[in-house]
Amino acid sequence: MKLNKTSFFRNTAASVVGFVAFALPTLALADDGSSGGGGMALLIPRPAEFIPACIAFVIIWIVLAKFAWPSVVKAMDARENKIKSDLDDAAKSKADAAKSAKEAKRAIDEANHKADEIVAEAKKQAEAERSQVLAKAQKDAAATIAKAHDVVESERHKAMVDLSNSVVDLSVQIAGKIIGDGLSEQQQRDLAEKYLEEIGNDDAK
Repeated sequence: MKLNKTSFFRNTAASVVGFVAFALPTLALADDGSSGGGGMALLIPRPAEFIPACIAFVIIWIVLAKFAWPSVVKAMDARENKIKSDLDDAAKSKADAAKSAKEAKRAIDEANHKADEIVAEAKKQAEAERSQVLAKAQKDAAATIAKAHDVVESERHKAMVDLSNSVVDLSVQIAGKIIGDGLSEQQQRDLAEKYLEEIGNDDAK
């Protein structure tokens, strides 16, 4: 709300002219009333008093317009600028707050997304390690079972060999007692081994 000095003086002059134009008929009535001596003369000032009053009014008006009014206008302008600055600061603070809230929301969203990625990666690694451990356990178990089978088979074969040798020795002794001295010990052993081999072939069939 800034007022121009030229407009102010123009408005002031118009006010003074209007006041004088309004006062002239009053002065005329005052002259008529003073000559008649009626009660109207008490209400309407006489020209001798009114003209100095008008001059004093105009002088006071000019002094106020010259010295007081600029200070009033300046104070009003300063107040207007202060209000406008406060409004601008408030709008800026509001915009900064909205921007900060938006950035905070974006940071929270990024943190949540990062946390989801970390959790997903941890689950993936855990599943991979679980698969590796399970595969290794299955492989170790298969190797252990195979080794156990080999040991059992080896022991079984050894037991069969030992049993065969024992049977051969026993057969040789029995054959020697039954047949007597007709066959040598080696012939008796060969005969027993041949017999056991035939029995083994029959069992295999």
